Order: sequence, then C-alpha cells, then structure tokens
Amino acid sequence: MTAAPTLTITRLLRIHGQVQGVYYRQSMIEAASRLGVRGWVRNRLDGTVEALASGPAEAVQALIAWAHDGPPAARVQRVQVEEMAIDEESAPGFHRRETV
Repeated sequence: MTAAPTLTITRLLRIHGQVQGVYYRQSMIEAASRLGVRGWVRNRLDGTVEALASGPAEAVQALIAWAHDGPPAARVQRVQVEEMAIDEESAPGFHRRETV
C-alpha cells in the first residue's frame, strides 16, 4: 500500500492586536520550526505582524491555530488568512524579515 502524497499549502497571515514587542515573531519562528513549516514572519509599520507559512496542510493549519493565541504577552484580536500560490523556491526553514 502506498501512502497518499502530503498536500502542501501556503498561507499569508496578518495578525492584528497587541502583537509587536511581545516576542511574537520569535515565538512564531520556534512554533513553525517545531511543526516543520517554512516561510517568514515580519512586523509591519501599521502594528500588525505578517507571516507566510508553507508546508504540509496539517502543519500550516496548526501554525494558524497557534497564531490566534501567540505567546503569553500577546493579545491577538484577529488573524486574516489568505491562500497563496506555493513557492517551491523559498528558502528552507522559517525566518524573520525586515519590517515593512
């Protein structure tokens, strides 16, 4: 019996609330690394945090669920999730990007 291929998805997240200055980005990097999700996270000048997550559907969904809470000091109001095309050429791992 052959295992079914793993569905890979990519999602763009925009996290609103008290999410800057509370260790949110580093906590997301750690969560994504544990889950095997690749992508990036960055602060935005409007006070939100933006992240691109790509990987097995279950792992990406688990990271999205994590994003609704974040680290203990965060106060997440909402998480916007947008479907994105899979970027097979993105760098491995999950990293921080510069603020935009």
